[in-house]
Amino acid sequence: MNAIKKILGILWIAIAVVVGYFAITVMGIPKITSGKQEDLVFGIIILFVLMPIVSGGMAVFGYYALTGEYSDEKL
Repeated sequence: MNAIKKILGILWIAIAVVVGYFAITVMGIPKITSGKQEDLVFGIIILFVLMPIVSGGMAVFGYYALTGEYSDEKL
């Protein structure tokens, strides 16, 4: 079971990288450069608030799973 947790930790880190890339390239930068004020506000919220929370949280969760913080021996 601990091997599965470590593999899933790698998967969570990979998903965090993909989410970060998607948030920057598809959701953030195009909205900021569109020229509309409502898109600018949405792009700033995506880039500076939501993207670090979501991708950072997923990466930390994956790191803890990879290092064995959730292992059964820690009890």
